[in-house]
Amino acid sequence: MSAEAAERVSAAPGGRPSSPVQTSWFEFLLDGSLLETHLHKASPDPTAAQLIVQFLEQASKPSLNEQNQVQPPVDNRRNRTLKLLALKIAAHMRWDLDLLEKGLSIPVLNMLLNELLCVSKVPPGVKHVDLDLSTLPPTTAMAVLIYNRWAIRTIVLSSFPEKQTKPGPHQMNIVLEGALRLHKDFYVHNVRTLDLLGADAAGTANGETEASTAGLRISAHELHCQVRYDLGGIYFQQGCTDQGAYGKAMEHFRLTRDLLQKLGSSLHVHLDEKRLAGYWNACRALTGTLGPADATTNFLTFTRHVLIDATTAKQLLTVSVACCASRERGLDDVCQQLCVCNAVRDALQGEGLSVRFHQLLLKPSKRLVDFILEVCTRSLEKDRPSETSRQNMANFMKTLCESLEELPLVFVVSSHKLFMELLREEERKVLVEQMRKRSATINLSAKPLPSFYDIPASASVSIGQLEQQLILSLEPRRVRQILIEVHGMAQRHFWRINSKWEVPPDYINVILGIKDPLTKDLVYILMAKGLHCITIKDFGHARQLFSACLELVTEFSPRLRQVMLNEMLLLEVRAHETLAADGCRDRPSSDLVSRVRGYLEMRIHGESWYKGGGDLPLRQVVGEECVAFMLNWRENDYLTLQVPPPLVQSNPYIKLGQLLASTCKELPGPKESRRTAKELWEVVVQICSMSTQHKRNNDGRMGLIKHRESSMGIMQRSEPLVLTALISLFVKLHSIVRVSLDSLLCVSLSLTLSPPRLLAVDVEAVAVTVKELVSYALTLNPNNQSWLITQADIYFGTDQYSAALHFYLQAGVVCSDFFTRPVPPEVYNDQVLKRMIKCCSMMNCHTQVAVLCQFLRETDYMTAFKALQEQNGHDAMDSFYDYIWDVTILEYLTHIHHKRGESEKRQIAIKAIGQAELNTSNPEEVLQLAAQKRKKRFLQAMAKLYF
Repeated sequence: MSAEAAERVSAAPGGRPSSPVQTSWFEFLLDGSLLETHLHKASPDPTAAQLIVQFLEQASKPSLNEQNQVQPPVDNRRNRTLKLLALKIAAHMRWDLDLLEKGLSIPVLNMLLNELLCVSKVPPGVKHVDLDLSTLPPTTAMAVLIYNRWAIRTIVLSSFPEKQTKPGPHQMNIVLEGALRLHKDFYVHNVRTLDLLGADAAGTANGETEASTAGLRISAHELHCQVRYDLGGIYFQQGCTDQGAYGKAMEHFRLTRDLLQKLGSSLHVHLDEKRLAGYWNACRALTGTLGPADATTNFLTFTRHVLIDATTAKQLLTVSVACCASRERGLDDVCQQLCVCNAVRDALQGEGLSVRFHQLLLKPSKRLVDFILEVCTRSLEKDRPSETSRQNMANFMKTLCESLEELPLVFVVSSHKLFMELLREEERKVLVEQMRKRSATINLSAKPLPSFYDIPASASVSIGQLEQQLILSLEPRRVRQILIEVHGMAQRHFWRINSKWEVPPDYINVILGIKDPLTKDLVYILMAKGLHCITIKDFGHARQLFSACLELVTEFSPRLRQVMLNEMLLLEVRAHETLAADGCRDRPSSDLVSRVRGYLEMRIHGESWYKGGGDLPLRQVVGEECVAFMLNWRENDYLTLQVPPPLVQSNPYIKLGQLLASTCKELPGPKESRRTAKELWEVVVQICSMSTQHKRNNDGRMGLIKHRESSMGIMQRSEPLVLTALISLFVKLHSIVRVSLDSLLCVSLSLTLSPPRLLAVDVEAVAVTVKELVSYALTLNPNNQSWLITQADIYFGTDQYSAALHFYLQAGVVCSDFFTRPVPPEVYNDQVLKRMIKCCSMMNCHTQVAVLCQFLRETDYMTAFKALQEQNGHDAMDSFYDYIWDVTILEYLTHIHHKRGESEKRQIAIKAIGQAELNTSNPEEVLQLAAQKRKKRFLQAMAKLYF
């Protein structure tokens, strides 16, 4: 039933009228006139944005073939019509990006605009920066501009200004800058031109859709005004990397203001004039055209506006970036405002509030409270809020009142208009009365207490509020006080109130075996909070929580006491490794090293080494990280000489650590002394092998490598030599069992390793391990040439040729100072060069293949000539001729071009041959110098292409 039919259905006698039935998406396929009627309704259901999502979702559904295999969406009339309907809706909205961005997610809007590019006949596979807008049909040029405007707006609106890791050219800027050079009216597809395209399968419609006056007219001034505003935004963002970009942004904003004054009210210009004013003042401040006081004020005003605007759009903001920007200017207010905006956004989505926000409310200023209220008000004013959003905001206002200690600030909130609207009168009275009572109550948790146990109970607030405080608090005494209070109100398991409280499975049975409910809750919660603090690197609070837990369990459970000692050891190991990763070079204290040794030797004398009896739960990760800690700090003497033999036999992690340490100690010596390297190789092969003696995994496979989350990044720092040895072993194993990755590592370490015995090797596990190891190693040292070559080999082995070439070139860059010096032959040996040649060949860059063939120890003329015969090249061809120094290859080029009748390219090749420095009569030194010069220039050009 259509929406119109539903509206004609009258209510039964004595009954209430039935609500209209929502129009289904497929009804628009059946009735071509239904869409326009539906969109002109006052409140269409579904809305225009919802219809776009439904149409594109249906058009992009994958299909199944006869073998029940998933196939891409079928290109049939139904799907083409659905896409055209989505475009008609966007045309009905006059291609207003503000409306489209508000109603559609980024992937959906990207799909929609790509369809616009397709129907507007934008050449596929051609970079937009290479298009000449002046020669394109009006609707084609406008489609390119709309897409690039949206791309720039998405970048600007989804992030705070930040420093880019790899500054480079911005093609979208170039496209829009090109539009400013055109001074003619523009046209964009409207519903009528899209109807014509739908009626004509070829998309020409007698040329009418490409006519200069087809579609919706956009004047040059209107387009320039909008484009300059968008360009100003992206240049402002790029200012963190390029200080001169602020000047470009200010000029674009100035011209935007001038054009706005000329245009007055325009249907086709959609920009926020308040935001424009903030941009303008910020640019003046950043370019030095304002005084220091005005600059600070205007930067704060602009940032405040940006943060509120982004929050109302529910966009995620990057805390670190904003804090960085504020620190550079000494503006702590920006960090606080950003934290508030994030908290309001989380509250609207029904998520919990961060600890950072609650810390802000410990000593808030009236200005901060006013800002919170402003953000809350603006967030609900942006559009018609749902009932869920209003309820979430009401809960947030309650939490705000409960968190404020100063009664005057509580009354600022409780008397606010939004507070009065969202909360019923009874709720407001109860809440204000609770605040009055709380202000007169002594805060017992603030008293100096001699012992962790000496905490009185208080029941001044409701159990729900106490549970919320229990979730947020990181102070051990406060946690215990809250638990005492809630246990006096209700008898239940409070360790379950937060699903994110987790303790290791190894410890759960021991903790839940505690008979006293209060003690059980306290131990569980203190440990869970401490473990969470470790994951976020808040080691100070973690120490406090673990120390309190240790004090608690010491009196009644030797097993839990040792558990806490083990977890506190892991805490200290991770804290020290985190400091090392941040640049601290201090070696660990002798006490910490001694504690690590003690843990590793814990099981030498069996399980009953302590007096508690029973098995002590020992987490595997503690042993792993203790061994890694010893390797990282080169405690090789202990691992190779002092570790007790029974420990090596009983603990596989110690065995592996001992072999790694021994191998690293022997590496500087002669090859024949490296017996431990061979033993280590056998152990690695055994670890990666599957045997019937091992238990099956859930998927039926058998092996020692278990499915678990990657632990490569557990330690914040790793000893490079140990990593190199491990990578060498796994690369060698990978090259034997799957594909050749004969990296430089095995060569550089001179590890002579025999093939593994006839064991079933878990190929998938080996491949994953190699990738994880190399990726992790490069996070520690992105300039290690051997690791870079290995990463390139991995990509090469999986047919990712562009990525492989990127890392091959990067390896050359780091060892030659961006190719200003020759790349060492052990880095670019013939094997690496041949893989680079294959990468270029597989990407149809045949001229690059010919140039690289000269780099080999003996020039590969056969490969070079075959490449030059290809005519479907994707590189710049004759622009690479200047990099060829081999006269034979150049002579072959002239022959090829003469044969094809390509006179211009033939002349370029002849000119290259005629260079005096390539004369074969020259001394060898001159010829070598000419070759080196061309090698350098070619590799630098390649780096610019693939970086």
